[in-house]
Amino acid sequence: MVTVEEIQIQRVVADGDLDGLLSAAILKRVWNDAEVRFSHPAEIRRGDVDEFIHEKTAVVDLPFHPNCGLHIDHHLTNKPTELQLLEADERGCKIIWDSALSAARVCFDTFREIVDLTDIEQWMDMVDKLDGGKISREEFLSNHPIVWIGRIMDASEPELCALLLTEITGGASPDALMHVEEIHEKVRMAKDEFSRLQSMVDGCSEIVDRMAIVRLDGKGVRTNGYLITAHFGELCDACIIVHGNAAPSEHQWPLSASFYSNSFLHKEGGLFDLTTLATAFDVDGGGHANACGCRIQPLSSAGEIEHRAVNVDDVERNIEAWMQAWNHR
Repeated sequence: MVTVEEIQIQRVVADGDLDGLLSAAILKRVWNDAEVRFSHPAEIRRGDVDEFIHEKTAVVDLPFHPNCGLHIDHHLTNKPTELQLLEADERGCKIIWDSALSAARVCFDTFREIVDLTDIEQWMDMVDKLDGGKISREEFLSNHPIVWIGRIMDASEPELCALLLTEITGGASPDALMHVEEIHEKVRMAKDEFSRLQSMVDGCSEIVDRMAIVRLDGKGVRTNGYLITAHFGELCDACIIVHGNAAPSEHQWPLSASFYSNSFLHKEGGLFDLTTLATAFDVDGGGHANACGCRIQPLSSAGEIEHRAVNVDDVERNIEAWMQAWNHR
């Protein structure tokens, strides 16, 4: 069986969020010269990064790619089968999966005996809380530096991603990062954007059967479930957030949806396995039972998948089908 010590990694593809950032920083400690690219599950599923991934590429906090040489993840729907593990091992690929709160935690536990990650440890508790749905409403609405660094992390801004990665890989603390001029300015802008999003939510949301449905598609902004569930509080048990654009470009996500339980209200898990919704139409959809996502799929008026391009009308059809499942929880 292949061991991590035997693997040679030249490239890293990581999810473009805080968890992916810390995961990539840990891998950079192991393979210092590795080129890092931040991506998104939808890009992996569409094949947008196929040309970047080969047998010396690590894919982390993202769906498995058959050409990679190392895959590290923690999402339940990406848990490998015994057959997948055997097939990967036969071609020299190592798959490391664990049901940890974050992919960064899987990386940390895997490599802490191989390289010095002492300085990274100060990040881990909050990264676990944010990615694993264990953060309190008070922490989420606080000025904690890691919370704000997570909010400015954006795969569509490669220069910012590279700066954050360089600083963290180099040992910068969360507090020190907040004093880097470019990062300080981004956080200032993010605070303005956060306030704007809070004001925007009521105008593009509705609550149906304790599900908050938020339409951010076409608005050029993204958010996660924390902002939505913190905003609506006890009025919702979960939320659906639609984002992206029907005609995606280099700097626009495709139409997709994220599903989150209200972890502030349901601290030990939600009332419904939300991967049921994420995998209803998208074979590559998934994540955790309490936090997952998928692409919007082209559906007929009868709720059947059609072989055509996705359009804005499909959003309502997908939501209607998801809500039918939710209503029978």
